[in-house]
Amino acid sequence: MSYEDYSLSGKEAIAVVFHLNRDEAMAGNGYAVYLHDLAPEAFADSIGIAQGTSADLAALDGNENTFALYETTETSSPIAEQVFELWKYGQSAYVPSVAQMRLLYAARDVVGPIIGRCGGDPLPTADGEECWYWTSTEVEGQQTAKAWLYSMSSGAMQETPKIQAHRVRPIITINH
Repeated sequence: MSYEDYSLSGKEAIAVVFHLNRDEAMAGNGYAVYLHDLAPEAFADSIGIAQGTSADLAALDGNENTFALYETTETSSPIAEQVFELWKYGQSAYVPSVAQMRLLYAARDVVGPIIGRCGGDPLPTADGEECWYWTSTEVEGQQTAKAWLYSMSSGAMQETPKIQAHRVRPIITINH
């Protein structure tokens, strides 16, 4: 719904739509980004284990990746556990893939102000802000040690050891 319809609805927003799917081969009708960041946590509590996520930078597979992180028994994933905590409210949130973060980055100038109007944490757009977020995509050839961070201020990516703590901005797939 539009922001105007939302403001008249009396409902509490949890996310803002940032991408509508126009490709029939893609799952879901689009994506919505949560209003708030999750606290900084590690991708994994130890390194040396590939957690079964995709290393495909073009795949829109954050949901599948987050489930793989959560299901890995050899190590835990604090970011996946944090996102799965959101499920208790009935939303199937997940850590976005690199490709999904690219879609969010492309829409940030439009979506960011709406997030703020809904009472959420605005997406960082300036270099000096805390702008780095975990993706659910591991680094090709280094899956046992690194995953990708994504900058919402510049659109840059950075290989990062999985045991470092960074924020997550969960998303959901819209299905109707």
